Amino acid sequence: MSSRIYGRERSGRSPIRPLGSRSGSGERRPWGLVPRPRFSGKTVLGIIAGLLVVLLIAGIGMYFWIDSRLTGIEGVLDDYEGRPADTPGTNWLLVGSDSRKGLTAAQRKKLKTGRAAGQRTDSMMLLHIPETDDPPTLISLPRDSAVTIPGRGRDKLNAAYAFGGPKLLVRTIENATGVHIDHYMEIGFAGFVDIVDAVGGVEINVRAAVDDPKAGLKLKKGVQTLNGAQALGYVRTRKGGALPDYERTKRQRQFLGAVVKKAASPGVLLNPFTAVPLAASATDAVEVDAGTGAFDMLSLGLAMGDSPVTTVVPFGGNETVPSGAAVKWDRPKALAMFNAIKEGRPVPKDVVDRN
Repeated sequence: MSSRIYGRERSGRSPIRPLGSRSGSGERRPWGLVPRPRFSGKTVLGIIAGLLVVLLIAGIGMYFWIDSRLTGIEGVLDDYEGRPADTPGTNWLLVGSDSRKGLTAAQRKKLKTGRAAGQRTDSMMLLHIPETDDPPTLISLPRDSAVTIPGRGRDKLNAAYAFGGPKLLVRTIENATGVHIDHYMEIGFAGFVDIVDAVGGVEINVRAAVDDPKAGLKLKKGVQTLNGAQALGYVRTRKGGALPDYERTKRQRQFLGAVVKKAASPGVLLNPFTAVPLAASATDAVEVDAGTGAFDMLSLGLAMGDSPVTTVVPFGGNETVPSGAAVKWDRPKALAMFNAIKEGRPVPKDVVDRN
């Protein structure tokens, strides 16, 4: 007896087996019943270990890549006679300069940065990272503060940078506060814009509408995402408030916290398409003292992401100096603030500005 398969005769009398794969014993398995491969616990652990090794190597490679790209400023933290002794914790001087370096003529026009020659400090902040579990403290130092500049006498704080660059600025601030500076970081206009754009903009709660043609800025009140050009205008504008410079320091601290929060978010850090451009922009944008490396920068980022106490040096009244009217610090309150930092204590609540 014969049978047919797809219209053709078939020899033999054995039953027709379903098409499928053969089992280990040589038998065929019907279609759809092929078993899925099983991984042993040892195999899974091996895969996880391999991934961890790859991530570790990538992390080490990124660390050395970032470290090699940092631009160090020689001599900015050199010792000098009478320099304040090292104090508990770590102190950073963070400086935003009005340097136009890296900006084309078209970019200067678009960003409304002007054509000013030379370089001055546009913002200065002292970040104290304590050794204890207390939160870090971020203190704005108004650029128009009246201080004594070594070798120059009384003048505005930003004049120290104009006279002698970062080195004289550090020495002036150390003498005025009694606080030993451990690290210095500076960023110019071009770098500022690049970092903000690298993280895809920064979300800011604009407390009052701003219309400042000089800064190229027009913003509505409320929460909104600012691009690099808008963020630069936001921290530079002197519009708004009874004390424009005071309001300006608040915006600068607000922005710094927002950009670090965005940069440290998983959506940015864990995405190589944003993390690598951010690292490249950041290392191109900043200049640091020669002793600061990638690990120090990581520590700075973690501190800024740790909800620091933000305030401004207590001040009251004005003082006339060679370059004009300057802001006079409230000396007793300012000393209470800086002495607490020197002694490793939390800054007293009654000298912290809560506005």
